[in-house]
Amino acid sequence: METDMETDGTQRDGDDQDVVATIVGEWRTERPDLAEALWPVEVLARIARMNRIIDKYLKTFTAEHGLEVGEFDVLVSLRRSGPPYALTAGALIPAAMVTSGAITNRIDRMEAKGLVERVRDGADRRSVRIRLTEAGATLADTVMEEHLGHYARLLAPLDRATCDALAGPLRTLLLAHGDTLTPPTAS
Repeated sequence: METDMETDGTQRDGDDQDVVATIVGEWRTERPDLAEALWPVEVLARIARMNRIIDKYLKTFTAEHGLEVGEFDVLVSLRRSGPPYALTAGALIPAAMVTSGAITNRIDRMEAKGLVERVRDGADRRSVRIRLTEAGATLADTVMEEHLGHYARLLAPLDRATCDALAGPLRTLLLAHGDTLTPPTAS
């Protein structure tokens, strides 16, 4: 993918500019003394704006399937955990990045929809696992396939090699800021 960029990463006059390029240009005009310090905005503002686009897509997509975004997170977390597709509520919290109260509310809503069920652990009756129902597993498979197709379309302006090259540095940033997850276990 070719772009008409100056050596400092800014677009040349006359090219289509995204919002971030416009904002950075305005700051360079108003505060030329900040020009060299604006480089983080070139990256982080674009990540933030792309996050808003993805969030909007997810809200629309999940609503089309009668889900909220958080319910989608629980559904696919349980599905990818493997048979018996059951985890404790505590194991779901790190992946969903929410409180135990929020997970409980999601599980309550999903149980009412027939997507999950609470089951007592046979060995430890105090432990409760959240398990996908057959309807939940079917919905998880359907929404995940559609979701991947939508994600691919969001990235369609970039070729696969560019996406692969972009994933590495983003992973490095996430790890540097503590965004790690030990895969939940079914126990």
